[in-house]
Amino acid sequence: MAETKVILTKSVANLGHSGDVVEVRPGYARNYLIPQGLAFRWSKGSAAQIEAMRKARQAKSIATRQEAIDAKAAIEGSVVEISAKVSESGKLFGGISGDSIAAALADKAAVDPKSIKVESIKTAGEFPATVALHPEVSASFTVKVVAE
Repeated sequence: MAETKVILTKSVANLGHSGDVVEVRPGYARNYLIPQGLAFRWSKGSAAQIEAMRKARQAKSIATRQEAIDAKAAIEGSVVEISAKVSESGKLFGGISGDSIAAALADKAAVDPKSIKVESIKTAGEFPATVALHPEVSASFTVKVVAE
């Protein structure tokens, strides 16, 4: 099956960042990336667009890197406490999502729920987690789930 070259206009998880040229399956490009505005088809004349996007991403990256370092200082080593309903056996009714962890971190720093990496939380207790604040900066913290 032939691959299709596309240029990403926004960062896509597990694929690349804005301005990157990637090869993906034709259906993925046609049905998801292009309609969502995440990419456009690669052509020989698009080199100037790619370079402009990379320069813009680099300028934004330099500005946000300092913000990410400041957020890391606030988050690193902290304990985020989340209360949830727990059964008599100690299991949660449902689970703890990245959205609820991001909401609990909101007083320290604004983070993207998709950038939080933590194992599946189905019981009360403490769980190690990391959040990617910037491609070069990540912070480790602990999620503590307590019974309501």
